[in-house]
This record gives sequence, C-alpha cells and structure tokens, in this order.
Amino acid sequence: MDFTVPLLLFFILFTTQSCFSANTELRAIMDMKAALDPDERYLSSWTINGDACDRSFEGIGCNEKGQIANISLQGKGLSGKVSPAIAVLKHLTGLYLHYNSLYGEIPREIANLTLLTDLYLNMNNLSGEIPLEIGKMGNLQVLQLCYNELKGSIPTQLGSLTKLNVLALQSNQLTGAIPASLGDLSTLMRLDLSFNRLFGSIPMKLADAPLLEVLDIRNNSLSGIVPLALKRLNDGFLFQNNLGLCGSGFSSLEACNASDHINPSRPDAYGPGVTSLPREIPETANLRLPCEQTQCSKPSKSQRGPILVGLIVVTVALSAIGIFTFTQYRRRKQKRGSSFEISDNHLSTDQIKGVYRKNGSPLFSLEYANGWDPLADGRNFSGFAKDVFQSFRFNLEEVEIATQYFSEVNLLGKSNFSATYKGILRDGSAVAIKSIGKTSCKSDDAEFLKGLNILASLKHENLVRLRGFCCSKARGECFLIYDIVPNGNLLCYLDVNDGDGQVLEWSTRVSIVKGIAKGIGYLHVYKLNKPTLVHQNISAEKVLIDQRFNPLLSDSGLHNLLTKDIVFAALKASAAMVT
Repeated sequence: MDFTVPLLLFFILFTTQSCFSANTELRAIMDMKAALDPDERYLSSWTINGDACDRSFEGIGCNEKGQIANISLQGKGLSGKVSPAIAVLKHLTGLYLHYNSLYGEIPREIANLTLLTDLYLNMNNLSGEIPLEIGKMGNLQVLQLCYNELKGSIPTQLGSLTKLNVLALQSNQLTGAIPASLGDLSTLMRLDLSFNRLFGSIPMKLADAPLLEVLDIRNNSLSGIVPLALKRLNDGFLFQNNLGLCGSGFSSLEACNASDHINPSRPDAYGPGVTSLPREIPETANLRLPCEQTQCSKPSKSQRGPILVGLIVVTVALSAIGIFTFTQYRRRKQKRGSSFEISDNHLSTDQIKGVYRKNGSPLFSLEYANGWDPLADGRNFSGFAKDVFQSFRFNLEEVEIATQYFSEVNLLGKSNFSATYKGILRDGSAVAIKSIGKTSCKSDDAEFLKGLNILASLKHENLVRLRGFCCSKARGECFLIYDIVPNGNLLCYLDVNDGDGQVLEWSTRVSIVKGIAKGIGYLHVYKLNKPTLVHQNISAEKVLIDQRFNPLLSDSGLHNLLTKDIVFAALKASAAMVT
C-alpha cells in the first residue's frame, strides 16, 4: 500500500495547524467581543486586523505556542452575553468573566474547553439552567456560578469533575435535591449551595467527602437527618434557616423523630409525606433507568462509512486552506517574535511582568496551574511553625472578595513587579493587599517560604503589620495582606507650602524621624526568630503615616521573597532618585 499521500497530508496539516488555529481563534474572539460588549465600550482593543497574542488585546493571555490560554475580564462593566464561539478556544485554561452584568444562558458549548481549570462566571445576571455538559470538563478545579439567576436542578453530572476543589452555586434560584454524586468529588474542599430553593435531605455520601472543609447550605428548604459526619467540619458547616433539618450532635438542631428517618444514602427529592403523588423525577434523583430507547443502542458499522468519507473531505479542505494562509502566518509569527526582542536578546523578569500586567491576564505561563504552589498542604514548612503558618494564611476567595475581584476602583498603585489594592475583610477591617507575580518571586520554594517566615516574624510599632499571605497556583500570584495606613506616605508632607494644610509641626517631624530610626534599628538588630535585616529600599514613599502621625516602614523584608534582578532593579531606581 502506498503511504505517500497520507504522509504528505499529515505533513501539510502539521505545518499549517498553528496558523489555522490562530486565524480561527481570532474569529472566535471577534464573535465573543460582539456578544460580550455589544456597544463596543470596553473591548475596543480587540480588532479583526490585530494579533490576540501581541499584548494589545486587553485581558487576553497566550501560552508559549501563541495560543489563547487565558481571558481575564473581571469587573469590566460588560453587559452582553457569553458567546458559544468560546468553544473554539481549545487551549483556554482560565476564564474570568465575573463581576460584570452579563445576561442570558451559559452556552453548552463551553464544555468543549476541556483544558479549563478555572471558570468564573459569578456576580452576573446569567439565567437558565446549569448545562449538563459542564460535567465533561475533567480538568476543572474551580467552578464559580454564584450570584446569578440560574434555575433548575443541580446536574448530577457535576459529580464527574474529579479535580474540582471549589463549587460555588449560592444565591441563585436552584431547586431540587442535592445530588448524591457530589460525594464522589474526592478533591472537593468548598461547597456553597446557600440561598437557593433546594429541598430533600443531605446525602450521606456528600458528608463523607474526604477533603471537604466548608459546606454552606443556609437558607434552603432542606429536611431530614443531618449526617453526623458533618460535625467534623466544625464552623465550616453552615445550615441555618432549613426548618426541616434535625439531628444529634448539633446544638442548634432538634432531635429527629420516626418520620424523619428517611433513607440517608440518597436525597429525598420531595421531602416526607408526598411520595404518593405522581411527579416527574428530577435529574438530581440520580436514578438509572433501563435502556429502552433507540438512543441507547450503539451506532451500526454502516454509519461509519459516510463519517470516514466526510473526515477525508474535511482533511483535504483544511490542507488547502492551510497552504493558502501559510505565508500570512509566517509574517505574523515574525512580527510577534520581533516584539519581544531587545538589544541583548532577552527580557528581564520585571520587563516580562510588565508585559503580562498590561495583558490583564492573571496567568503568566501555564505551568503554574500544575506546578508552582509553595503553600500547598502537606509541604514541609521547615523553620515555620505550623500554627503560625495557619494563622497567617488566607485563601484566594477571601482576597478576591476583599478587593471586589481586584477591581480597578480599589487599585492603590502599581510598580514594575506588583500591584496594591485596598480591601475590606469579612470582619470589616481595611487592608492593603499587594499582588506579586510568580515570575518576580524566588523560584525555589524553600527560599520563598524562608522569606515568608521572615516577614511573619517582623513585629514592631514602626513597621506596617503583615496580616497574612496567600499564593494562587492557578493565577501565578502571591498576595501579601497588610494593615492599611490612612494618611499616605511621608512624601506627601515634604516640600509643602504654608496654607496647604499638610505642613507638619516641628514636634511631629521630630517624632517621625525618631520613629523611622526605631524601625530601622529594629531591622538591623538580631533577635530570637528574627535575623538581621537591611531594608534595601528605604525612601519617603516607603514611610507611611498613620492616623496619629506615627511613621510605619513598608515593604520591610520584602526583598527576601523577590528574585535578584527585581531587587537589583529596585536598588537602581532608588539610587537614581538620590542622584
């Protein structure tokens, strides 16, 4: 048999795959723009003649192969719909469309994004039902659909998302029972179903989910016995305002009587007392029906012939299109490559950070979603007491909620390697949250953790207090949470003319100078569990003034987290200001 023709076709397809993919993705992006931003108010940078991977398209990040890997458009004021064209972006791993005003249904085609790990559609006005097809997105780790207007039942197919860590469906209009299949999610840590219209019982299988830390079912119409296994969650189990729940071991629940003892192995779809009514079985009942319909049968061999012929025709057509567009692709590729060239043929880390910060993309490179996780559970935190570590640790959801999902309204400032946001924690306290990209942090996990340990050990009245930290492997960022200091920095009070209201009394100036000296002296002195430190970047901008006009040094010890080129660049900038 002559294999020349098949091999030639394969070669042509292989060499033209990238260019065809790039053109296809661009068309999909333009379709998405028309749907997401029908008034063309926010996505003007998305143009049909542009290159989605040349850093000019707002909110789009690409991988090293020039394929769209991330769309980050949270809090942009978008008021359109999610287009089915998104299914074309096969290499997408992060989709962040939360905190907008999107409406309409979630397209079922979104399930074609099989590499997606993070899906954030929360805080919109989406309606309709949750697509069953989402259960096919096997790499999904975070599914955020909360604070929408979704109806219908929770698909049992979500129990097939074996890598899912967070499922947030709260504040919708969901009905039906809690699927017992959610108990199959062996990696599930947070499940929030609160403020819906769910009824039935809590599946015993769900209570036994091994990694579950938070289960929030407040404000539903659930009934029956609460599985005793949920007691291990302590404060992580929230069940208030479900009048039909009962059980022992929970102080705020009444003891159950005989009528409450329904089958604990599966949810009661309608609640006690209504089983005699002929009602349609909801999907969440998770019943296996006998295969009596023609759709259950396997396709016959006679159907395969036309399919094979169709594939061959499509292959030839794609080859012709690929050859025709190959020249155009090469020109675009050269343009993309030249945009990253500088005199010494490489980019420093801070330059790279600047490139991707302009993108608005929370991902710099795809390996972070599967690799970098210095704060992963089970890691050996040598020199870092576990209780201390836990007391400082925040989760990503807390950081996102505090900053309104990193809304630009809360942006306090940016540098070459970081961005600082104002945030409000759940206890009502105001904080400053500094976001640092992974590319600016030390790559060795042990060294990075050592730097965090140093930051946590710094406690002095003239240093800004570190409240905690959080690292997101999916976003490729580390967040440092500090107390916010209300009166700005010392630079605001220097070279001020009389009458401006910012001129400091002489006694206040002396007090500030003394406070700065005390803070620097504390850094320089060796103490138990605190090494000798040099600030390395002291300036008037790094001296913050609190409500009593006490000086607080910011960014103390920060260089212990950063790469050497970032530290060196900061030193050069400080030296240039002095000269």
